[in-house]
Amino acid sequence: PPWLREEGDNATGAANATAGRGPGGLRYFGYDLFAGVPSTFAPATDIPVPADYVVGPGDTVQVQLFGKENADYTLVVTREGLLHLPGIGPVPVAGLRFEELRRLVRDRIARQMIGVKAGVTMGPLRSIRVFLLGEAFRPGSYTVSALSTMTNALFVGGGVALTGSLRDIQLKRQGKVVGRIDLYDLLLRGDTSSDARLQPGDVIFVPPVGARVWVAGEVKRPAVYELRGERTVGEAVALAGGLLPTADPSAVRVERISDRRERTLIDVDLAAEAGRAVPVQDGDRVRVPSVLAEMEDVVWLAGHVQRPGGYQWQEGMRVTDLVPSAYALKPRADLGYVLVRRERQPERFVEVFSVDLRRAFAERGGPADVPLRPRDTLYVFASAGDRAPVVDRLLGELAAQARHGAPLPEVAVGGRVRAPGRYPLEPGMRVSDLIRAGGDLQEAAYALEAELTRYEVVKGAYRQTAHVPVDLAAVLRGDPAADLALRPHDYLNVKEIPRWRKQERVEVGGEVRFPGSYAIRRGETLSSVIRRAGGLTDLAYPRGAVFLRASLRAKEQEQMDRMARRLRADLSSISLRQVQEDPKKAQALDLARSLAEELESTNATGRMVIDLPGILAGRADKDVVLENGDRLLVPRRPQEVSVIGEVFYPTSHLYDPALSRNDYIQKSGGFTQKADPGRVYVVRADGSVLGSSTTLWFIHTYDRRIEPGDTIVVPLDAERIRPLALFGDVTEIIYRLALAAAAANAVGAF
Repeated sequence: PPWLREEGDNATGAANATAGRGPGGLRYFGYDLFAGVPSTFAPATDIPVPADYVVGPGDTVQVQLFGKENADYTLVVTREGLLHLPGIGPVPVAGLRFEELRRLVRDRIARQMIGVKAGVTMGPLRSIRVFLLGEAFRPGSYTVSALSTMTNALFVGGGVALTGSLRDIQLKRQGKVVGRIDLYDLLLRGDTSSDARLQPGDVIFVPPVGARVWVAGEVKRPAVYELRGERTVGEAVALAGGLLPTADPSAVRVERISDRRERTLIDVDLAAEAGRAVPVQDGDRVRVPSVLAEMEDVVWLAGHVQRPGGYQWQEGMRVTDLVPSAYALKPRADLGYVLVRRERQPERFVEVFSVDLRRAFAERGGPADVPLRPRDTLYVFASAGDRAPVVDRLLGELAAQARHGAPLPEVAVGGRVRAPGRYPLEPGMRVSDLIRAGGDLQEAAYALEAELTRYEVVKGAYRQTAHVPVDLAAVLRGDPAADLALRPHDYLNVKEIPRWRKQERVEVGGEVRFPGSYAIRRGETLSSVIRRAGGLTDLAYPRGAVFLRASLRAKEQEQMDRMARRLRADLSSISLRQVQEDPKKAQALDLARSLAEELESTNATGRMVIDLPGILAGRADKDVVLENGDRLLVPRRPQEVSVIGEVFYPTSHLYDPALSRNDYIQKSGGFTQKADPGRVYVVRADGSVLGSSTTLWFIHTYDRRIEPGDTIVVPLDAERIRPLALFGDVTEIIYRLALAAAAANAVGAF
């Protein structure tokens, strides 16, 4: 425990001492009184002068004459201790108390000045020099006000060092001790009667600290205390303010260093007189523990309830006494499966079983309304909530108790149940109980048959697996013969109804008679949906249809992301020195970096090339079997041809059948210096690619005429990046970027 630990090393001990704390982090009581003392000390000068103030050289006396003669005089006591009264002469006053001075001056004036009376008060007081020595924080000589006390001088000197005593600070005058102050009287009782006023030349001496005792735990002021007259553990605890209500006085422990210089522990019962009288000695560490955190005669309610927490247990208490009705639960609580955690005494082994609240509410006091015991905990689950955090914690406790011959009581259910997962195996638990634990069957559950997977250890040599069919329909009817008893580690799989799936939808837009979203059946084709959408309008351009598929988009995006990572990795591996020595490589590196940025910012479209005219003509080999999320966009007949890529003015031009591919490129300003004229290709309106070379990437046709809706792509010259030895990767990247731009251009029309 932290309170028993010594400092780990000298540095730790020094840090604690600097912070005013001892081993274990306990503070040294009283030393923080002087924390934050200002660097300059300004004594109070506007307080009344006490009657016992001793007058000395340097003090100012104010005398006011009234009566036959009126006058005001401000007189200073000379170094010889004389006060020169006008009209009277010098009067010795040094060493007199203020009350004696006032009486003396009044009498002299009354006797020697007939008809005149005097009022006497003190003006600005002198400063005196005192010494602060011993274990003070800043020992030395200090000049303070003549009204200063011992504590005032201590504040001026920064207080007492941790090695100094707070309980026996001495006031020495002319070599003799004339006063003592115990700062604990000031701190604990507010007693300032020992705070003597200082005189010139006084010495405040702080002796070394005396015996100390550590008091920690359930006390009002845990700290390290200095002993002075305290002899017993009870008195040491009283220094710490006494016990807290949460303290356990019968279990107090005292750590002590024995006469053989060994650490030992002493048990002390502070509730008994003999325990309070146990002697305490220097270096003892008193630990007062708290009462046990665990509550007795209490049951707990947790989970999906209105008022979770502890409740008083009473003899004969049942589940419905703790949960009187469904109104004690939050909405949509699972009444069919409530777990109860119970501790079996005296070993405190954990048992877990379930309760059906519906039956308990219907038959109060019956078998389903289980009697509760002290320390039981009821967990109520939400119908649609995650049960794993609670169940896994309970199974973890049961797993800690499992051993050879007593396997972990655990079963599991999966498949089409509302809350699949692992659950505790209860005595007599059957398949129907496991379905109840899983929150009952889902709508898509195959209620005719399930499969029970069972693991069994054969003669202690090996473990084998068996699959047992379950007549689920009979189980749901309540047939006890079909409701199999469960064993540890059984797994019930509730199958899905064949061909059960969520409703799939596709979107048809553009030039169709009834655009919108359509639900599809399993295996339905594109031609069927087009017929359901009323067919195409008379303005439709089937050859330019855009067909998008989500699964293709995901694959394309993954490929592009992988290429971007490869390109970034290749670029990062290129030597900076190598690039600086070759200007061509520097230019190629800048170009490759711009390609990487463009590739990272490009989003895949997932376009699939289809032959919509062939589909509309009834060709089954051209038809497409639809998937969930597919989109068909049918454009109007286009009138433009687009030119993108490495031209000076990428744009779209009005279609002219007399113009060739190169004519459109010239209308866009011609090739830039970075263009590759030998690899120009055309992306048709249907997404197919017409290339100008025999590369394997392109889909060749012999029809090289430009048609409405075509996109002419002028790629970047990959030769510019050849010095980086990335030629193959970059060429593919340039091609994919161009296709993505053409596809985005087509989709953007919608």
